[in-house]
Amino acid sequence: MRHLVCTFFLCLSAILSAKDYTVVSPDGNLTMTFGVGEKVTYTVKAGDVTLVAPSCIALELEGGLVLGEKPKVSSVRKGKKAETIVAPLYRQSSIESEYNSLVLKMNGNWGIEARAFNDGVAYRLFTTFKKDIKIKNEVVEFNFDKDYQMTLPYSDLFKDKYIASFEKQYETEPVSHFKNHEGRLSFMPIMLHYDNAAKVILLESDVENYPGMFVNYNKEKLGLVGEFPPYPLKHKDTSNGVLRVSERAPYIASVEGNRAYPWRIVAYAADEKQVPVNNMVYALASPCRIEDTSWIKPVKYIGVWWDMITGKGSWAYTDEVPSVKLGELDYTKTKPNGKHSANTENVKRYIDFAAEHGFDQVLVEGWNEGWEDWFGKSKDYVFDFVTPYPDFDVKELNAYAASKGVKLMMHHETSSSVRNYERHMDKAYQFMVDNGYNSLKSGYVGDMIPRGEHHYGQWLNDHYLYAVKKAADYKIMVNAHEAVRPTGICRTYPNLIGNESARGTEYEAFGGSNVNHTTILPFTRLMGGPMDYTPGIFETDCSKMDPNNTSRVRSTLVRQLALYVTMYSPLQMAADIPENYERFMDAFQFIKDVAIDWDETKYLEAEPGDYITIARRAKGTGDWYVGCTADENGHATKLSFDFLEPGKKYIATIYADAKDASWDKNPQAYTITKGILTNKSKLNLKAASGGGFAISIKEVKDNKETKGLKRL
Repeated sequence: MRHLVCTFFLCLSAILSAKDYTVVSPDGNLTMTFGVGEKVTYTVKAGDVTLVAPSCIALELEGGLVLGEKPKVSSVRKGKKAETIVAPLYRQSSIESEYNSLVLKMNGNWGIEARAFNDGVAYRLFTTFKKDIKIKNEVVEFNFDKDYQMTLPYSDLFKDKYIASFEKQYETEPVSHFKNHEGRLSFMPIMLHYDNAAKVILLESDVENYPGMFVNYNKEKLGLVGEFPPYPLKHKDTSNGVLRVSERAPYIASVEGNRAYPWRIVAYAADEKQVPVNNMVYALASPCRIEDTSWIKPVKYIGVWWDMITGKGSWAYTDEVPSVKLGELDYTKTKPNGKHSANTENVKRYIDFAAEHGFDQVLVEGWNEGWEDWFGKSKDYVFDFVTPYPDFDVKELNAYAASKGVKLMMHHETSSSVRNYERHMDKAYQFMVDNGYNSLKSGYVGDMIPRGEHHYGQWLNDHYLYAVKKAADYKIMVNAHEAVRPTGICRTYPNLIGNESARGTEYEAFGGSNVNHTTILPFTRLMGGPMDYTPGIFETDCSKMDPNNTSRVRSTLVRQLALYVTMYSPLQMAADIPENYERFMDAFQFIKDVAIDWDETKYLEAEPGDYITIARRAKGTGDWYVGCTADENGHATKLSFDFLEPGKKYIATIYADAKDASWDKNPQAYTITKGILTNKSKLNLKAASGGGFAISIKEVKDNKETKGLKRL
């Protein structure tokens, strides 16, 4: 959509004639000032440092009305609030939220609400029309007074720039270099690097019944400007039955006229360690709408997945059928390809492994009919989500899992055929309930159907939320892959216990990710919410799985352990195959031990793109887990354990890279050391290239537990 241009001279005129309205953070450090003149602008400062230079705000409606041109303030309301937000399945059990607020109500049925926290500021627009309205564009700018470095992902250069599943790697470059990426957009979170280690992270929260925001270069200023996918006006069935967008609307959203819009967040950190601590996305999201959340639990799982990702196994049952018509093809009359991983015997083996080692669930992908032509065929009726292949016995396997104290996890790959998924959703969810499933992994691989739709437009955002809300009706937990990136919806609907929406482990089998990728995600993607990164790959040479796959997981084995701490999620997968774990059972013990639900999180060391070290305290215990992930240069540290409770002893098990370890030459070299820690302990630790370290710290209940152990 076209950007409502806020030119230099118009903005300058607006600034010179504007009346200022300011909201200040409780500690007095951050100020957000709105200039209301010919236009509305906002400025953000930390002390005397300008974080965001004057930037325009407006809402352009269908019919030519622009909310933000020649505005008149009708009322001003200031306030403050301090609250404790209970946070089930979050990186801490509760959040202390304190902010000062400012509400500017304008003539013409609209206004601005702003909040200033000690670690950032945010604003959102609201309208009070009595009838529905159509939004042609929302003007969102982030302008800067210096050409700061920024860390951000760029979309692919497709014909349609709004096609994105948010799985790109990050780049760090000056703001002005965005103009060199003509035709490409970026998406949040975006981190800016200021002087003296200060950081700003651009975020959004509470995106509901509205498109998500992409970011483009502001050609009129040194800065960034929001850009939104257009709304689909008409859909049309084509000759092959595939729904397509036949006409786009000249607007980005069709909404109720009396509502608030998404929060635009400028999060601030004085140094690197404060960045991942920020909870503004969660705090600004709408409160939980599920009355009883007792059925929503953290899940540690294994799965029939990695062997297919690497090419060893297959999702498809047969190679004989190039085209499938569900309900007509009799799979019992086809020749099995011998590589179908989701077969009853193999799944029982995974169930046995899960039961033996204390895992909650087993994910099984490729269990249902239709995988022979599921991808890239523009196919509407691709899966029915209830019909298993002949070699997968649903009832037998769920009964077998139940007898072992384990559950199966459902998999719904939609192939991005959204209409087909909604057509089958109730039946698919009821099938889960009838067969003992209570969680599912959904997928939206490929271009959206209706063709021409976007992963982050209003229509698709409504679908993702519909799927989560409908799942809650059946008491089903959802782990959504390739879907919209999280904007706090996990607070509103905590049954959304996992998201991908970034480049995960699967890409390590598709050529690999940058070695520093996991040192960036905690400062960017994870600011929005938890991520199902699927760590735990012990055999990093993919050719050992499939001789034709020359990819390598760019990580040491020990860093794979550390990711269970650094990549927060209440849903954690041990993603490798059982045979690979059985080769390294001493290291596998950390995956068995590590918690996935937390009371407290401490960020001990941090340098975005280089390393991060995190400590988390397991919910309801005095036990801690520490993880460090490092880039290709490794990381040496003298780590203090002053976060431990004074006067208590702890037994620490330290999993560290061996001296000769590296991700590319010797990834499976590690050491394990056990000893006693107190809050006065300090340890010299070193992460190898692409490596890390992981530590389990158990509170001593009886001094007999320390017999034979030395102080570390």
